[in-house]
Amino acid sequence: MENNERAMSRSRFPDGFRILKGNQEYVTYIEHSSLRVWYSEVPWHYESHCHSAVEIIMPVRGEVIYTVADFSYRVQADEVLIIPPGWTHSLTMHEGSVRYLLLFEPDNIFSMRDMQLIEGLLHIPIYLSEQPEVQKSIRALLMQIVTCYEKKEFMWNSICYSYLLQVYAMLGRLNMARELRRGDAQPAKTDPELMDSARLYIDQNYMRDISLDDVSAFTGFSKCYFSRIFKQQFGISFSDYLRQKRVSMAADLLIHSHQTIQDISASTGFGSIATFNRVFKEARSCTPSRYREIYGDLPK
Repeated sequence: MENNERAMSRSRFPDGFRILKGNQEYVTYIEHSSLRVWYSEVPWHYESHCHSAVEIIMPVRGEVIYTVADFSYRVQADEVLIIPPGWTHSLTMHEGSVRYLLLFEPDNIFSMRDMQLIEGLLHIPIYLSEQPEVQKSIRALLMQIVTCYEKKEFMWNSICYSYLLQVYAMLGRLNMARELRRGDAQPAKTDPELMDSARLYIDQNYMRDISLDDVSAFTGFSKCYFSRIFKQQFGISFSDYLRQKRVSMAADLLIHSHQTIQDISASTGFGSIATFNRVFKEARSCTPSRYREIYGDLPK
């Protein structure tokens, strides 16, 4: 028992604990509930972790920076990011930003029969950033959850889940409408397989000077169609994916190798040191050399 307690780190919040064992977080909930809401206006960095809960971030001022697997999202005050269970992620919020963070256990929703119709949406991050009306509607439902959670009136947990059901129903209908509007001849069932192949192609060729033309030609789709379907499936544009892949690999080399920064820049597909420094600083909030100073684990 004592060893188990030592293995777990506890972080105290006003209404309970978040418990970490390694990078696995065990979310605790208030009695008779399976949902939590946290409000914060304090600058904060939470290291990489994963959990069985769905996590929804809703900034109300400024932005919150999320890294999910190898991808970064700068979630703004009118946007929403939904992270499904099991995805490793970290978050950073700087001075002046304010956010709500919702965590809930998804079994009651995901097990409903018609959720099978949108199963693909349930297991990938959903970033609502370019659809103002949809974002507005979904944020309104999420704020209803916040209000209900804060009041904690009788049966509040079930009422909160009723709003979550509306959120997922709205997302499902939006996805179906997109499918019906598609005028392309390629059958939809081939898209996930081809997009997975496209992502693998990028992962294997990020160090080369590859372009949207190269990857769309690899799939056999037009550039416009490929761009739309890639972002729909992965929640991120092709150019952002490629950039973040290169930054992620460069960060790993900065920490775990003796290569010079110039060699790392060249080996991860950046055209020049100037571009490498600029893009890396935008993604990681510090220069490559400073990143190596902070996180490098090799003997000096």
